[in-house]
Amino acid sequence: RVSQICECLPGANCGGCGFSGCEGYAKAIVSDGVPINKCAAGGQIAADNIAEIMGVKAGKTADKKAFVMCSGNSCSAKEKYTYYGVRTCEAAAKLAGGPKGCAFSCVGFGSCEAVCKFRVIKIIDNVAVVDRDKCRGCGTCVSQCPKKVIQLIDTHHLYAVACSSKDIGKDTVKVCSAGCIGCGLCVKNCESDAISLVDNHAVINYEKCISCGVCVEKCPRKIIKIM
Repeated sequence: RVSQICECLPGANCGGCGFSGCEGYAKAIVSDGVPINKCAAGGQIAADNIAEIMGVKAGKTADKKAFVMCSGNSCSAKEKYTYYGVRTCEAAAKLAGGPKGCAFSCVGFGSCEAVCKFRVIKIIDNVAVVDRDKCRGCGTCVSQCPKKVIQLIDTHHLYAVACSSKDIGKDTVKVCSAGCIGCGLCVKNCESDAISLVDNHAVINYEKCISCGVCVEKCPRKIIKIM
């Protein structure tokens, strides 16, 4: 059954399931009875096929994809120093949070791109960009990002805040022309009371969001994005 289950899995060995690879996950399913729907990359199809092998019900697999909560590219984000060290996000983040002025920004050195088994992340203009049409939602990039600016968001949610800053507005403006300033216009205009300000930052409550798009129209910084 292990070999049969391995054939159902994508074979990327991304580790998104929490195991060392596809074979390790397959063995855990057979030997330890772990859930059969932990492979985000394989999705519902893989879960259904494994369920047939194991003689159980698959249940619904969450369909999530990565989203980068940062808009701080080279045009909008100011740098506080020039970095000459090892060019990884982890190394740079240890030096005062990285070269960008915003302490919450994407470092932009591509550690997420390096670990993505499906090659759906690229560093474009000094910030990570996810091709959500091709993203398999494995979550490897999420665990790799030292600044935690990448999140997995359900595909049926249409909007997300492309900023992670927790600074007050005047401090955000000093370091990034694309950061959330906590003005509250999205909160005031949200028809379903689905947005709130948490630590000077707009947060969407997806349980309340009706995807009306008013927040996108009202945001003066244009950092609430259509995913």
